[in-house]
Amino acid sequence: MAHFFDLDRQKTSFSTELIAGIASFLAASYIIVVNPAILSQTGMPFPGVLTATVLVSFFSTLMMGLYARNPILVAPGMGLNAFFTFTAVAALKIPWQEALGAVFWSGIFFLLLTLLNIRVWLLKAIPQPLRYAVAGGIGLFITLIGLVNAGFIVHRPATLVGIGPMTPAVLTFLLGLLVTAILIARGVKGAILFGILFTTACAWPLGRWWGGAIPLVNIKSWWSLPDFSLIGSLDLVHSFRWSFIPIIFSFIFTDLFDSLSTLVGLAEAADLVDEKGDPRHIRRALFTDAMATLLAGLVGSSPGTAYIESAVGIEAGGRTGLTAVVAAILFLPFLFLSPLLAAIPAIATAPALVLVGVFMLRPVSRIQWQQADEAIPAFLALVLIPFTYSITQGIIWGFLSWTLIKAGSGRRRELTLPLLVIDILALVSLFIV
Repeated sequence: MAHFFDLDRQKTSFSTELIAGIASFLAASYIIVVNPAILSQTGMPFPGVLTATVLVSFFSTLMMGLYARNPILVAPGMGLNAFFTFTAVAALKIPWQEALGAVFWSGIFFLLLTLLNIRVWLLKAIPQPLRYAVAGGIGLFITLIGLVNAGFIVHRPATLVGIGPMTPAVLTFLLGLLVTAILIARGVKGAILFGILFTTACAWPLGRWWGGAIPLVNIKSWWSLPDFSLIGSLDLVHSFRWSFIPIIFSFIFTDLFDSLSTLVGLAEAADLVDEKGDPRHIRRALFTDAMATLLAGLVGSSPGTAYIESAVGIEAGGRTGLTAVVAAILFLPFLFLSPLLAAIPAIATAPALVLVGVFMLRPVSRIQWQQADEAIPAFLALVLIPFTYSITQGIIWGFLSWTLIKAGSGRRRELTLPLLVIDILALVSLFIV
């Protein structure tokens, strides 16, 4: 195992990768219940979507670990499931069976783009300053998600956002944040994981003392049988029509830039790059991502994609595919034990998500802030990712501003053909997605 994952050269160990895998799983495990909660609004059976979510997460993450050998989780993507439910099915009145067919065809197209090396070609077009900015933007995005999950940041009609009330749940989050930060500052191995477990232990009594805010674990509901009814339920014929091109394109574009930007951001933040400065084993990672989307359509879920929560495991020391393998194995038992996830409330993983932002922002220091034609597009990508609550929107406006500012400042020779292709796709997406 040490030889297969090259643990020595990556300066890691089995125990470190084990802890990192557990930490990544705990940070991303919410998708097992959140994805079915969203997709079931289309009329799809909740148990069936839950089973599909676990299957996609297990097989795709396992492939990322064994084949691409990267410490990155792959699972049905947030945002993509919302588009599936509220746009494709609810707004456009497409039956969910046909929407699953569109997911499958987008996976086929993804696979062709990967095999033809077009996705790598597009990835190499991302300017280095934008790569650094995307890493930082994802870090701020993860931090914002953590603060919102904890109830520390809430919606305010007058100011859009503001500090939430100091409820017992928020105070527990702040305690967990402090303890986790101290463990990290003291260099404790597995600090992120211990912080999650500590916050979970502190949160459990809240459900009994104050009710509602924190769910209690019902022993009678720990067990549930998997539901495989959605496997093969997609409609391949009716989804393969001209009228479905905008839907398929939307899945392709959103998934394309979510996965590219996540892979680039994680690689830059953790220095998981090859000798050319590209994300490590990028072709295999993109192939895995394409297979995740294809598999999702077959088993009954929205598209799979690389997960930004992988940053939690990377910050815990994960450097190899062994981290992903550990996380993948942890997904599998929840075919039967999904109700157990209620034992880990959102405030338990929130401190980890907030503190991961610190590590994700490190590459921002490499941006040449005094060079305006690069600093301004990088800044827009950096802030628009959290402000729009969308990695895709951040990178779209980062690309478009990069091209326009470079052209307007007399540096048109720095604009490459792949970059212009991405700009065209970005423009089209603004009117279709």
